[in-house]
Amino acid sequence: MLARFRPTLSATTAALRSVSIRQLSTTRTARSDAIFIHRDTPENNPSIRFEFDAKNLDEAQRIMAKYPPQYKKAAMIPLLHLAQKQNGWTSLPVMNYIAKFLEVPPMRVYEVATFYTMFNRNPVGKYFLQVCTTTPCQLCGSSKIVETIEKHLGIKLGETTSDKLFTLVEVECAGACINAPVISVNDDYFEDLTPEST
Repeated sequence: MLARFRPTLSATTAALRSVSIRQLSTTRTARSDAIFIHRDTPENNPSIRFEFDAKNLDEAQRIMAKYPPQYKKAAMIPLLHLAQKQNGWTSLPVMNYIAKFLEVPPMRVYEVATFYTMFNRNPVGKYFLQVCTTTPCQLCGSSKIVETIEKHLGIKLGETTSDKLFTLVEVECAGACINAPVISVNDDYFEDLTPEST
């Protein structure tokens, strides 16, 4: 019974094979403003030593005590955060030190530090300004906040002032949408901003 349909199926298959299908893409490629390819620099290379100071070593031990010995690598994020607070940013020596501290391959630490945007892979200013620019903040005027800061400091998003005091970046959702627009300066949030109050 199927034999009588075979010529029709063969002709249809041949016709489909002869048609050239062209794929079009209309969306532009989204790119991060950060490149995570390490290049040794005078301030970021394996020959620089990093260790926790006495205060942070005590804190690191308290953090480690929260995890069973077989799961100590689970302390990686809080330890990286502690090291970044001490060093000012998450350099290669910081990541290598955390890897030794946790007894894990350095690549495991690199993977975490480059995945999470809260770890700064480049030096930042003393005052790290993070402006939320997602939809709720955008609707409430975050672009005016960015313009105000850029004009006042003389820098653009992603830049640091020449005196190394201020670094300005935009972030995705600071988690304070109800009080938009929001900026964090180091660990402190400033909400319900206007160009005048900024």
